[in-house]
Amino acid sequence: MTGLSVVDTPTYWSGFGLVLLTVLSQIGGFGIVALATLLSLLVSRRLGLRSRLLAQAESTGLLGGNIGRVLIRIALVMFVSEAAISVVLTLRFWLAYDYPFGRAVWEAVFHAVQAFNNAGFALYPDSLVRFVGDWWICVPLALGVLGGSIGFPVLFELAREWRKPGGWSTHTRLTVWGTLLLSVFGFLVFLSFEWSNPGTLGSLGTSSKVLAAFTQDVMTRSGGFNSINLGEMNTETIAVTNGLMFIGGGSASTAGGIKMTTFLLLAFVIWAEIRGEPDVVIKKRRIAEETQRQALTVALLGVALVASGTLALIAFTDNVPFDRALFEVTSAFATVGLSTGITPSLPPAAQVVLVILMYVGRVGTIAVGTAIALNTRRRLYRYPEERPLVG
Repeated sequence: MTGLSVVDTPTYWSGFGLVLLTVLSQIGGFGIVALATLLSLLVSRRLGLRSRLLAQAESTGLLGGNIGRVLIRIALVMFVSEAAISVVLTLRFWLAYDYPFGRAVWEAVFHAVQAFNNAGFALYPDSLVRFVGDWWICVPLALGVLGGSIGFPVLFELAREWRKPGGWSTHTRLTVWGTLLLSVFGFLVFLSFEWSNPGTLGSLGTSSKVLAAFTQDVMTRSGGFNSINLGEMNTETIAVTNGLMFIGGGSASTAGGIKMTTFLLLAFVIWAEIRGEPDVVIKKRRIAEETQRQALTVALLGVALVASGTLALIAFTDNVPFDRALFEVTSAFATVGLSTGITPSLPPAAQVVLVILMYVGRVGTIAVGTAIALNTRRRLYRYPEERPLVG
């Protein structure tokens, strides 16, 4: 589910290898989402009755639902979404590019699975660069990445309450509006910073520039495909991309990163502190102090992993620029799969660092968040308060 590769996917692997890659991407996507859902259920059942009722109301029934029913719904959403993307891509490959029908179906299914599960492997050495101006290829794949990265609790709630945004839970509000906000921000950054760059958008027409900026912005969510040469991006674009990759997608989704709700919760904490507010309030809902500490812990652990990983990568390699090393490490931690092209040339020790980051980044944020929630307990006493100097 990471997309980073040290070999050329379409030429290195046999047909069996590519089928196995597809199956593993599907299992990985469903498995991670199922794990996140089951851990959410576990956390909710460890809470007291009052907290469980609040959690169930806030999640509009997902956490309190039947486990088997929840997992079946997740599987149905995944397969229906992938089937819809596959149909569009099959027709495009078959009718516009004259692929034999069998090859068109195979490549459509492969890329649909990669998109929805945010894996990012492609059957072309240049990923999607050859389709940079093709709306019928890039848009379905981008929508698949968005669908997989927004999170199934949000998708289920939107399916029920899409006409009543005022009744959305705080989690859904943060995920939806945060995704829209960062998507617009990333799109404008790619479009403005790379507009005249001959190595990326400069040589394209206006329509293709808009499509490429939109596609690349979405892929930073954890999609892993690229329709422009990332190694030619400007330094400021790389910096913004690092931030978008680090944030990632929604909770209980196929995306990586520290997650959208974690990032936005910390933003609200900072805003409340600046204003001197005693509570962190989002749309007339007070955010529990335990949740604030969980968000801070996940974010700071992510920063520590990226910082230490970047240092290790630089130590194990020669002449790798800092911005390229940081990009590679962030992509690995957030399981995005985007690369400036240095992954295959890295020495084995550096590649091991990336493997560890991919594993910890994919499973670690879920495990840490759940462990903190399960470890939370109330004391019958409190120590005297003291205020060390800050800043």
